[in-house]
Amino acid sequence: MKTALISVYDKEGIVEFALELDKLGWNILSTGGTSRILRDAGIDVVDVSEVTKFPEIMDGRVKTLHPNIHGGLLCRRDDKEHMKTLGDLNIAPIDMVINNLYPFEETLNKEGISHEEIIENIDIGGPSMIRAAAKNYRDVTVVMDPADYSKVLEELRAEGDTSIELRQSLAIKVFQYTAYYDSLISGYFNELEAVDFPDSIVFPFREKQELRYGENPHQKAAVYRESGNLKGTILGARQLHGKALSFNNINDGNGTLEILKEFEEPTVVAVKHANPCGIGSGEDLLEAYDKAYESDKVSIFGGIIGANREVDIEVARRIDDIFIEIIMAPSFTEEALKILTSKKNIRILEIPDIMKDDYTSYDIKKVLGGILVQERNTQLLGEDLQVVTRRKPTEAEMDDLLFAWKAVKGVKSNGVLLAKDRGTIGIGMGEVSRVWAVESAIARAGERVKGSVLASDGFFPFKDSVEALAKAGVTAIIQPGGSLRDEESIDEADRHDMTMIFTGIRHFKH
Repeated sequence: MKTALISVYDKEGIVEFALELDKLGWNILSTGGTSRILRDAGIDVVDVSEVTKFPEIMDGRVKTLHPNIHGGLLCRRDDKEHMKTLGDLNIAPIDMVINNLYPFEETLNKEGISHEEIIENIDIGGPSMIRAAAKNYRDVTVVMDPADYSKVLEELRAEGDTSIELRQSLAIKVFQYTAYYDSLISGYFNELEAVDFPDSIVFPFREKQELRYGENPHQKAAVYRESGNLKGTILGARQLHGKALSFNNINDGNGTLEILKEFEEPTVVAVKHANPCGIGSGEDLLEAYDKAYESDKVSIFGGIIGANREVDIEVARRIDDIFIEIIMAPSFTEEALKILTSKKNIRILEIPDIMKDDYTSYDIKKVLGGILVQERNTQLLGEDLQVVTRRKPTEAEMDDLLFAWKAVKGVKSNGVLLAKDRGTIGIGMGEVSRVWAVESAIARAGERVKGSVLASDGFFPFKDSVEALAKAGVTAIIQPGGSLRDEESIDEADRHDMTMIFTGIRHFKH
């Protein structure tokens, strides 16, 4: 007679599974609440304490941590010495473990939860059992996911035992999950102790879905979600219309949200290939959309739009005039949805908490041989804005300069951005020379450049950028400052009666 040890927190389907094992002639060991449920279902259950000859103690903290349990799990059936030891010590082999762990993740994500309750939901005996069974998968079946009950029963009915292939796949699942489980615990303690960069670090992510492909069709891809609340994120969005999101959709959509979260006033952000092509703020969303669209009427085609106010029928009509891959907003009126859903290929994402931005997660970049880890760039300005030119900015210029500074934060470096009336008119991005980025922004702005302001994500290493801007008719500049040649740029700005502000903070985005 084979033996199964059943001790589960999540009791979904366990009675039905145990009943089938009982019918197939399995001996059932169990603990605590699980054994009571199984007995109530009419299953003959042996308590683990009868096997260990030791009672459960410390409110159930210690019950399966015993040689009579772990010897039965870890014994190799093809090893004569192992089997002799079992016989000498009167330990019975255990052929299957059905166990799932205390809900540490769910507990951690509850609001107002105490430290004591979080600690009590760190499972000790469960991980020890399933890891032992998984290590000895050649002889022992380990089942931690109720979704796998049917697979196990199917093989037991057909063959009388589980296959080595199934046992190995179930073992892999255990080690993947216990690694995830432990990473949640270590992350909690790192946060508790305010340890930003520990000696070793593991990030807990779970697969949300496989994607059709990655950045290019020949690359396989999947998206993984962080533990915790996904409010205000693209992975937490409710998709109202359109086909599944692609790798590039998710990446560009996230970039759109990162920019949008900088603005409190009604704002629309349009992104194409991970860079903004238009950003506009206004008294209402329609005005904001028009400014974002007018920034670059060509590049917005096939792009992604993010809005931080409800999309109504008027905005929907504007969007319907062009092809857009994705529209994201906190909500949509019924009339707006009727218009937008008339196009088959547009993805419509509802993100009610679109402005939520209190995340403390890391920014991670993969490199060959390792990862780069940094804090998210959540700071907008330095301690003090410093007007370094003779002329001070006008109220209108200051309004546009602050708008432009928020907007340029989301542009790939070297990044510069021209703005007028709280709307972008020309963006220079991803250049290896800052003056080339300036020239590109001026060219994109065309005649609109006169009277505009410019934000630069990094300092000007030479005065050539200021010369080009003055010649084009730009009146004000906001930049980090900090170049050895700052005085040359300041003098050039003074020569043209421009105003220049140093922020004391840069926003490189590579």
